[in-house]
Amino acid sequence: MGAGTSNGPTRQRHTEEPLTAISMTSSQIAEVIGGFEGDTQAMVTAAIHTAGRAFSELDACDDVIDDASEAGRAIADRLRTLLAAEADEDIASKLDTLEAVCARVRDTDRTRVLLNRILGREEPAKRALPTVRHLAGADLPELPSSYSDEAGFDDFVAMAAREEELAPQLRETHAKRLGKVAAHLVRVVEQAAAVGFADEAFARESVREARQAHRLWQRCLAERARQLG
Repeated sequence: MGAGTSNGPTRQRHTEEPLTAISMTSSQIAEVIGGFEGDTQAMVTAAIHTAGRAFSELDACDDVIDDASEAGRAIADRLRTLLAAEADEDIASKLDTLEAVCARVRDTDRTRVLLNRILGREEPAKRALPTVRHLAGADLPELPSSYSDEAGFDDFVAMAAREEELAPQLRETHAKRLGKVAAHLVRVVEQAAAVGFADEAFARESVREARQAHRLWQRCLAERARQLG
């Protein structure tokens, strides 16, 4: 599908002559573009025009993928800033934008399949994709607590003193948890953007994991507020 990325070569436009690019038989061409009652010249001319339009439409589909890749990278960069600023509502809005970008690419899938069929071309081989890694609360650093101390406490005063002693470590751990989830969310979006969201299953899974990571980040934020104020 030829989506160019910042780390790869720029996508090449089709340069083949339409007539040599078509591998369909005369009967198949006639079926696609209509019968011409034995007028071979008119049929071939129409086939060339059809191929030319098909190549133009395929280029337009590739443009959608390229634009999606660029938009995805911009969203990832913006999410990195918003997560650092803990701008929760803006993060949710950016994830909505991400889903819209994914949908625009998905809408070109049927068009690409049809056009390749008209041109008698096989669908391009799918590129190897990275795994969409899932992140759960159990994967985050454990929060320190006086309740986990082996030695018990005789009274609440002793427990409160221990909690105060643990406060710096607790703040640090909360920061690590939030940072780990934020980095994961951005990485998921960057991976999807790198291939222009061109693989439907991979794009859907990436968007789903980005939203799940956002919910986990929100829980970590709420937990920090509850424990540290």
